[in-house]
Amino acid sequence: MRKHFLGDTAVLLGRSMTHVTRSVDTIITTAIMPVAMMLLFVYVFGGAISTGSPSYVTYLLPGILLITVASGISYTAFRLFTDMKSGVFERFHSMPIARSSVLWAHVLTSLVANLISLVVVVGVALIMGFRSSAGILAWLAVAGIMILFTLALTWLAVIPGLTAKSVEGAGVFAYPLMFLPFLSSAFVPTGTMPGPLRAFAENQPVTSIVNAIRALFTESPLGNDIWIALGWCVGILIVTYAFATAAYRRKIA
Repeated sequence: MRKHFLGDTAVLLGRSMTHVTRSVDTIITTAIMPVAMMLLFVYVFGGAISTGSPSYVTYLLPGILLITVASGISYTAFRLFTDMKSGVFERFHSMPIARSSVLWAHVLTSLVANLISLVVVVGVALIMGFRSSAGILAWLAVAGIMILFTLALTWLAVIPGLTAKSVEGAGVFAYPLMFLPFLSSAFVPTGTMPGPLRAFAENQPVTSIVNAIRALFTESPLGNDIWIALGWCVGILIVTYAFATAAYRRKIA
């Protein structure tokens, strides 16, 4: 049964990835938009922003990585919604395949596509002057955090993808997620913010995740940020997975 599930998921993953590579607007939105934002902040605003870091692109990159994922997962909701409305799900479920493989294929497509976008963004950041003395273990830790974060947001995207009433409703949830890094330590230190905003920024998920990734890049002391970041990622993943699978079971019942 497990082999059956893995084989079915692999086939459906190939189908979804083919759709992604043929969609120019997906590639532009998930990779080029965060790159353009990074160029804007580094070369237009960077000179006026004081972060205490010798390189603003190094300070900025963790937040841009999170924005890249938040931008990319909106297409997971869009693809799910499209498949639901076109009747593709019903045709798949009439075949002798594992039912859960249909959903997992979309989730893994999101993970692969977002990892590709993240590699592109890091590559551009290197050209812009990003440098890190981090060792292989630190880079693996960053990759692990980003994978957890991507899976957490992807399962969140599954919920509107299955339950939305329109295409716009399926994708609009991603906009607050893309805005959240602006209310964190991603672009400026939280100490520069006024009281209520500072309190919010210092206690929301993005700040701890950004701080942990930044510390790993610069080989700075991690403190509690790494555990808080992992706690947020795992907690969000568990909750969103539970709600998403419940919504999926209702749809295919």
